[in-house]
Amino acid sequence: MQVSMVDTISEILHVSSDSAYRRIRGETPLVLEEARQLCNHFHLSLDQLLDVQSGYTLFQADRGHHRELNFQKYLEGILNRLKQVNGFMRKEIIYLTKDLPFFYNFFSEPLFAFHYFFWMKSIVRHPDFENKHFSMEFLTPELKQMGSEILRLYNVIPSTEIWNTECVNSIIFQLEYYREAGYIASGADVKKIYESLESVIYHLKDQAENGCKFMPGENPQNKKNNYRFFYNRATLGDNTLVAVTEQVKTVFINYDVINYMSTRDEKFCNDIYDDLQALMRRSTLISETSEKQRNIFFGIMLSKIEDRKKHLV
Repeated sequence: MQVSMVDTISEILHVSSDSAYRRIRGETPLVLEEARQLCNHFHLSLDQLLDVQSGYTLFQADRGHHRELNFQKYLEGILNRLKQVNGFMRKEIIYLTKDLPFFYNFFSEPLFAFHYFFWMKSIVRHPDFENKHFSMEFLTPELKQMGSEILRLYNVIPSTEIWNTECVNSIIFQLEYYREAGYIASGADVKKIYESLESVIYHLKDQAENGCKFMPGENPQNKKNNYRFFYNRATLGDNTLVAVTEQVKTVFINYDVINYMSTRDEKFCNDIYDDLQALMRRSTLISETSEKQRNIFFGIMLSKIEDRKKHLV
């Protein structure tokens, strides 16, 4: 059922349809309170609406309620964000990362299972995980399906990723801490997670070599070129994602491990976009070219994983 703009405005402002029409046509100016109500309903910034240069940027926080987080709904929110981006004719995602990009956890079940356990136990502090030790069984079929849908959708959106050789450090630290704290009782499970991470890095190397994103087992020759991979040695960076479409840019900034905030503030988004373009010019493109640099980059990350595997008892 479609609702007209007049009916929506009338309901929000508690005015008649005729009064709503006059406000839409500009015959009756909005009072400040009415403007506030409309901005709240349509998730708009009053500063942006009035073109007020306040120096502030309005962000929307997508933060799960700690200890109450439904992880499946959290993933549904991310899937819906990707669907919005994919709905445009022209789109691109630019991803500056200091960790393994979130989407790539879904390439391999052991890796996804570990990070899901880590997030729920140490970040969300969900009571269901308080006294639990790691088990692959925590990863439900519903979560596996949702993760697969997210990855498949991300794979069809043209993307530029900016990495450095520190991107696997955080998961190694997390895994080592959980192993030493006794939260992962089985050495075989630790090895399986490291091998899972290793397989993901090899797959990403193949994606960079072919210049396209694809699922394990798929033939990259049948895929469109939609993937640029930059080796960034200029700065450590952070986890920042910019979604660019023909209509709008949106910046997503990661915080507190799994939470993120977003803005469509035009000046802020253009500034971040320009900063990332400048960083790319100082980085090395290693997708489809620069084979020597590509082998060096992935060799450094794989050697870190191999070194940790050697220390397993």
